Amino acid sequence: MMTGAETGMAGTVYKQGWTLDDVAWGAFDSARVTPELLAAVKAAALVEYNAADYADYLHRIFRNSDPQTLADIAAWGREEVQHGRALGRWCELADPGFNFESSVARFRAGYRPQHFMSEEQISVRGSRRGEMIARCVVESGTSSYYSAIRDAAAEPVLKEVAGRIAADEYRHYKLFLDILHRQNEPELPFWRRLLVAVTRVKESDDDELAYAYYAANMPPSAPYDRVTCVRLSAARALSIYRPVHIKKLVQMIAKAIGANPQGRTTRMAGTLVWRMLRMRAGISAHMAKA
Repeated sequence: MMTGAETGMAGTVYKQGWTLDDVAWGAFDSARVTPELLAAVKAAALVEYNAADYADYLHRIFRNSDPQTLADIAAWGREEVQHGRALGRWCELADPGFNFESSVARFRAGYRPQHFMSEEQISVRGSRRGEMIARCVVESGTSSYYSAIRDAAAEPVLKEVAGRIAADEYRHYKLFLDILHRQNEPELPFWRRLLVAVTRVKESDDDELAYAYYAANMPPSAPYDRVTCVRLSAARALSIYRPVHIKKLVQMIAKAIGANPQGRTTRMAGTLVWRMLRMRAGISAHMAKA
């Protein structure tokens, strides 16, 4: 069950259950919008809004679960869609030429994973436990990403919206971690848990983020070039991370796979991931300009 409140911006606590009416839209300041962050947020809006497909998929996987688990999955899906609406509304303020609904339609027309369209009732991760580990990885990533956007944003409304979403995503991580531990399936060996996590991290380079960037930032007349869109998306997104965001990300993933979040191996992994992200951000930025 999703309850409680989480800290968003420093000194600000955002409670669960907020709506678009709670956002201080009147504080929007167009002079503080940066084009690089705007491009990243446009893509994020489409991915968040597309959560209904993920929720349907999870409902199939957990079809025989207890009513609370199914209710929590449904509530998660609604909150993710609201994230997309909030980000989309901000993007339309920041760029009056941006049409959120038409961009969503383009995204959905071009991106639909096979497991979304399938009627299969088995997780692509092989088990419910594996599915929840993968979901924890995703929520770790989104919580850290929106925390990074919150901290990088100079525009006050984006800072607020990102703070609210980051708090929600952390709650979602705790929700999926709780569902993981409630499963009656046999415990996965550590190597399998690690494999699920690494596989899901590597999937961040798949078509979802790349096509979202394309649908949100490029004209329909432009051909879709996956490699170019991956580079552009990475150049915009990775540049805003700071060590504190990566440290939290790695700790959350470590906890989800049963490793010690405060252990030496986790700290070393955090340092390595930070260095790799900085290197990739630099390469992506260079290639995007080429």
